[in-house]
Amino acid sequence: MQTVEEVGMRKRSSGVAADEAKPDATSARRRAGAVGTPRRTCVVCRSTTAKRTLHRIVRSPSGTVAYDPTGKAAGRGAYLCGQPACLDMAVRRRSVQRALKVTDTAAADAAVEALRNRVSSGSADQPASRSSDDEEVRSG
Repeated sequence: MQTVEEVGMRKRSSGVAADEAKPDATSARRRAGAVGTPRRTCVVCRSTTAKRTLHRIVRSPSGTVAYDPTGKAAGRGAYLCGQPACLDMAVRRRSVQRALKVTDTAAADAAVEALRNRVSSGSADQPASRSSDDEEVRSG
């Protein structure tokens, strides 16, 4: 019978204990609590900022498209920076429709209009809790 060296095979590591002896930089950062803030990109101007500074439009699992001021609704989300020029371009280029993968342009446009109304009313800096006058439009 041949030994491991004669066959040319590598010896097995001793398991988990060997992996713990060499911690990598990523795990060290996680343990230290140095996790950064989540960053998202505006679907129109492609500017990347903190998640809480952008406005989210969401397509829920049931197919409704709506402005999500909390940023926590379940579903596929698209982020907009809230600048009037970006809101105009979002409707014109159908950026939100493409990002949410919906076929109904009216639903995406209605959600952008709900965001535009929220921005123009002056509460654009901090996305507020959801009120009853926000629109939900069922797509497709």
